[in-house]
Amino acid sequence: MTTAPKSDKDRVIIFDTTLRDGEQCPGATMTFEEKIEIAEMLDDMGVDVIEAGFPITSEGDFQAVSEIARRSKNSVIAGLSRANPKDIDRCAEAVKFARRGRVHTVIATSPLHMRVKLNMTPEQVMELSIANVTRARNQIDDVEWSAEDATRSEMDYLCRIVEAVIKAGATTVNIPDTVGYTTPEEYGHFMRTLIERVPNSDKAVFSVHCHNDLGMAVANSLAGIAGGARQIECTVNGIGERAGNAALEEVVMAINVRNDVFPWWNKIDTTMLTRASKLVSAATSFPVQYNKAIVGRNAFSHESGIHQDGVLKDASTYEIMKPEMIGLKKSSLVLGKHSGRHAFVHRLEEMGYKLGANQLEDAFVRMKALADRKKDIYDEDIEALVDQEIANAHDHIKLTSLTVIAGTHGPQRATMKLSIDGVIKIEEAEGNGPVDAVFNCIKLLVPHEAKLELYQVHAVTEGTDAQAEVSVRLAHEGRSMTSKASDPDTLVASAKAYLGALNKIVMKHQRDRPAAAAS
Repeated sequence: MTTAPKSDKDRVIIFDTTLRDGEQCPGATMTFEEKIEIAEMLDDMGVDVIEAGFPITSEGDFQAVSEIARRSKNSVIAGLSRANPKDIDRCAEAVKFARRGRVHTVIATSPLHMRVKLNMTPEQVMELSIANVTRARNQIDDVEWSAEDATRSEMDYLCRIVEAVIKAGATTVNIPDTVGYTTPEEYGHFMRTLIERVPNSDKAVFSVHCHNDLGMAVANSLAGIAGGARQIECTVNGIGERAGNAALEEVVMAINVRNDVFPWWNKIDTTMLTRASKLVSAATSFPVQYNKAIVGRNAFSHESGIHQDGVLKDASTYEIMKPEMIGLKKSSLVLGKHSGRHAFVHRLEEMGYKLGANQLEDAFVRMKALADRKKDIYDEDIEALVDQEIANAHDHIKLTSLTVIAGTHGPQRATMKLSIDGVIKIEEAEGNGPVDAVFNCIKLLVPHEAKLELYQVHAVTEGTDAQAEVSVRLAHEGRSMTSKASDPDTLVASAKAYLGALNKIVMKHQRDRPAAAAS
């Protein structure tokens, strides 16, 4: 049987904004190196457009967008800008090194936002939009214009402004559901009406960008495509402000599995979805909920006896897609202390990791050290080990040793040795419990004003020798930084996680310092 050729009119452009909208999720700030690694994976995975950041916000963001633009092989690299000349120019400068760059400019169009947030009249917003699209188009061929809070905008006004920005040179028009307010039927009708009423709508690609405040971001995105849009803006794991964005993996697999209902196509290599999910989770230190669709730990697990019986007879009884479709391999006991380098490398490759020679050697040494302390090494152990190595590779502050005295008779006491930019420092501190003592020790060694917002512990695998995975979130100067670390010793994992968040604060401060000095 021959397969019908794919039509361009049925192609859905996947626009990933994990590195911009996703990073705006409180505590999800990523380091420069983490952004580069995620961008390279998205590029390899077949993402059409990568929104790499918001260049005007900081020197660090500008550098990240510029470097991602230089390294991109296939994807369009976009930067976000507000509707003012400085933003437009800075954004165009950041993406100019890409093989294909895009300036994405946004302005609010709802009566509420125009009145309260912008303090502008609809005509002023119209004039500003035309001016900034024109300015961007004079510097780059690919310009996207977004109507913030579009789903609460007046249709007549939205038709007029969309027609105007397309005439000014916008090649993509984004109609976001900024506050997650709309419903699928309503949004599909909204998109269809807009496209039909704008005379020059055929001159631009229409895009959807849906937030998940009512849990309908994916459903709304697909409804928007049914209404005539052909670009979906989404994030890995659905991370983003408030309740998050439409999840890339859910959008892609909905189209893949239910192509009879959603008869479109995209270029995403679905076998990379699991690895992308884990990489973003490791970089942001945001765990993926166990029952998360597609990539959650329980997505292909079956507890009920009736379900288990059916799956053993034929997996399709309860699984609507094969785990292999998303790159998931069943968790298994894979390594021990007698395992060799070749077996370790082979397993890493099967799991989707691509490590350089130095990273590989470091990971192997850490695996052997872990095997000396833990009898059995599982896939989850390897993921925790390698992801932590990736996340901490450029840390200025590293844990060298930790000793804790704890028990029923307090106060508890911790003695810690840190390497701070290569200089060894030792300190001792007491606390109300061993974790408090460890964190007090860090504060003496690295004085800071950050406040602990989150401390969370769970086991990576089963058994009394399981690694503890600790998440720590620190708040500093209006930003939250989250980090994860794992170790068979919960207190060691706690210290590493706290230091990971502290390192993110230090690195962000250093990267943003040039921008502050310039201003």
